[in-house]
Amino acid sequence: MPNGGGEEFYGKNGEPRKYDANFKGPIQNRGCTDIVCCILFVIAILGYLAVGILAWSQGDPRKVIYPTDSQGQFCGQAGTPLANKPNLFYFNIMKCASPMVLLEFQCPTTQMCVEKCPEKFMTLVKAYSNNNDFAYYKTFCKEGVTNTMGIPLILSSGLCPAMLTPSRPFTRRCFPALGLKEGVITVGNKSSFDDGSGNMREAKDLMDGVKNATVVIEARQVVMKIFEDYTQSWYWILIGLVIAMLTSLLFIVLLRFLAGIMVWVMIVMVILVIGYGIFHCYMEYAALKGEAGANVTLQDLGFQTDLAVYLQIRQTWLAFMIILAIVEVIILLLLIFLRKRILIAIALIKEASRAVAHVMSSLFYPLFTFVLLAMVIAYWAVTAVFLSTSNEPIYKVFNETACDHSRKTCDPANYSSSVEKMQCPDSQCLFAFYGGETPYHKYLIGLQFYNVFLFFWCANFVTALGQMTLAGAFASYYWAVVKPDDMPAFPVFSSLGRSLRYHTGTLAFGSLILSIVQIIRVLLEYLDHKLKGAQNKFTKFLLCCLKCCFWCLEKFIKFLNRNAYIMVAIYGKSFCSSARDAFLLLMRNMIRVAVLDKVTDFLLFLGKLLIVGLVGIFAFFFFSGRVKAFENTAPHLHYYWVPILTVVVGSYLIAHGFFSVYAMCVDTLFLCFCEDLERNDGSAAKPYYMSSTLREILWKKAAEDLSPSSARQPDNGELKQQAREEAA
Repeated sequence: MPNGGGEEFYGKNGEPRKYDANFKGPIQNRGCTDIVCCILFVIAILGYLAVGILAWSQGDPRKVIYPTDSQGQFCGQAGTPLANKPNLFYFNIMKCASPMVLLEFQCPTTQMCVEKCPEKFMTLVKAYSNNNDFAYYKTFCKEGVTNTMGIPLILSSGLCPAMLTPSRPFTRRCFPALGLKEGVITVGNKSSFDDGSGNMREAKDLMDGVKNATVVIEARQVVMKIFEDYTQSWYWILIGLVIAMLTSLLFIVLLRFLAGIMVWVMIVMVILVIGYGIFHCYMEYAALKGEAGANVTLQDLGFQTDLAVYLQIRQTWLAFMIILAIVEVIILLLLIFLRKRILIAIALIKEASRAVAHVMSSLFYPLFTFVLLAMVIAYWAVTAVFLSTSNEPIYKVFNETACDHSRKTCDPANYSSSVEKMQCPDSQCLFAFYGGETPYHKYLIGLQFYNVFLFFWCANFVTALGQMTLAGAFASYYWAVVKPDDMPAFPVFSSLGRSLRYHTGTLAFGSLILSIVQIIRVLLEYLDHKLKGAQNKFTKFLLCCLKCCFWCLEKFIKFLNRNAYIMVAIYGKSFCSSARDAFLLLMRNMIRVAVLDKVTDFLLFLGKLLIVGLVGIFAFFFFSGRVKAFENTAPHLHYYWVPILTVVVGSYLIAHGFFSVYAMCVDTLFLCFCEDLERNDGSAAKPYYMSSTLREILWKKAAEDLSPSSARQPDNGELKQQAREEAA
C-alpha cells in the first residue's frame, strides 16, 4: 500500500480504517438504511400491481392472435359461433391496393370469417344459375342470402363478393394463389379472370392488393411463424439449456480442484472453437462459389424476414469469417500482453475456489435470481400485451365514390338507417382498427412507460439483491478466524435475511439510479429511431455523443453499485456512505484494482464464451439438419435460427449466472483484503485475516508495480505470522 506523501494521498482518497478489536466481519447489530427509498419502492410496486390489474381488466390478447372481421369479431375463437371459421376472407382483395391501407392498416372491403378459402374461380352471375355452385358461393356471403334474391340486390347490399378467386390461407387470411408460369403471373393456373362485372382482368392486377395486405400483416406473420417454431422445438431448447447448465456446473466444480489447469484449458478451447468457426465459415464461403445468386450483396438483398436467405450468400459467410478472425486476433494479443497478470488472476481464482468450497450453496443462488427475474420479465411482458390490446374497436366509413363522411367513425349497429348511409349509398361501416378516446386510452402511453420503468427497477433490484447476498456470504468467510467454524451455519441464507430485513431501501436506491440511466438510454434510442430520416448531421452527432456518454455512465454506476453493495453487506451503512467508502478504498488501491478486476473478468468471460460456443455449435448442427444422424430427429421449422439463438442466449445467461458467483467472490475478497491491510499490520496484536497465499498474490504484485521506495515492506510481526501459517 502506498506510503510516501501519505497526508496528500489520504487527503484525496479518504482516511484508511483503523484497527478495531471488536470487528469480526459482517456486523450483526445493524439498523435499517435508506428508509425513504424503501417506502417509495413499496408504493411503486403497489402502483405497478394496480397498472397490471387495470390492464388485465381492459386488455384482450385475442386481438393479436386472431384475425378480426368487419364486425370486430374474432375468427376461429373457441366457444364462439366463429370457432369453426378460422380464416379471414376479403370480398375484393384488389381494394387492398389503395394507399389508405398503409395509413390505416385496414383494407376498404368487407372481410368475413370463413371455414375454408375459395378453391376455384367463380362469379356470382355464373354461380347464381346453378344451385350447387350457388350453395358453395353462399359460404363466402353474409347471412340472409337466399335463392329468391336477385343479383343486383345482393351486390348493392354488399351481401356477397362479385367473384371468387382460388386462394390459400396465409397467417389465417385468404390470399390469391398467385404463381409464375413461363414468366407470366397466374392465379389458379390462369393468367386472366372475370372480375364479376363482365370485365377480364390480368392476374398481375392482384399483385398490388396482395402486396399491401401482406405489408399490413408482415410483422404478425413473422411472429406467428416464430411462435410455431417454438411450439415445435421447445423441448429440444430445454434440453440444450440443461446441457448448458450441466456444462457450467461441471466447469465450476473442476475450477474448485483444478483451477490452474481449467483456466488454461478454457483459453485453449476458446481459441480452438473460434478457429473452427473461421474454418467452417471459409468452407461455406468456398462451397457457394459459382452458385446462382450467391454473389448478391447484402445491400442489394435488403431486409428479409427469412434469415435463412442470408446464409445462401457468400458475403454473409465472409462477414462472419472476418468478425471471428478479428475476435481471435484480439484474444491472442490480450493473452500475449497479459500473460503475467493472467498467472496472478489464476491464483486469485484458486483462492476464490476455496471460498466457494466453504459456501457451496452460493453456486445454486443464481437459480433463485433466475426465478425472480423470470417472474419480473413475465409480469412485464403480460402487462405490456394487455396494455397494448386494451383499445376498443373503431369502425369507419369506407366507400368507392366521393363521400363527405369517408374515413369518419361510425356505428355498425344502426349504420343502415344513418344519415351517412343515406348520403353515401355505396358506403359501408367497417372495422378499421383498435383505439379509444377515453381518459384511460389517452394515458395509455404513460402506463406503458411506467411498465417499462418498473421493469428496469425490479430487474435491477433482483440483481442487486443477489450481489449483496453473495457479498455478505463471502465476507463472512474472509473475516472468519477459523474457517469454517467461525462462519454462520448457512451463510447465504443469513446474508439474504440481513439484506431484505435491513437494506431493502438501499437496494432500491442503487437500482433506482441505474434504472433512471437505463430509461434515458431507451429514450435516446427511441429518438434516434424516429430521427433516422433526418438530414441534420449536428443532431445525429449530438445523439451519438449522448448515447455514448450514458453508456459509459451506466457501466460506471454498475461498477460503483456492485462495490457499494459489498460495503453495505459488511458494515450495514446507507447506500451513499457505502458507495463513497468503496470508491475511496478502490482509489487507495488503484494498482491492485488494475491487476485484479479486468484480467479476472476476462478469464471468466472466456469461460462463458467457451460454454456458449460448444452448446451453440451443437445446436447449429442439430437444428439445421447438417448432420445426417439428426435429420429424422430434428423438428421441421420455418426458421431454424430461432431455437439456435434461443439456446445461445440462454446458455450465455446460464453460464453468466454460475460464473458471476466467482466474479462476486473475487470482488468481495479483494475489498476485504484492502480493508484487512488498512486495519491490521500482521503483528501478533493485529494479525491479518487473509491467507498467506492471498497476501503473496496481491502484495508481491503491487510491490513489483510500485517503486521500491513506495512499496511498504512486511515488518517482523508479519513475517512471523507468515511463518506460522506456512508451518501450519
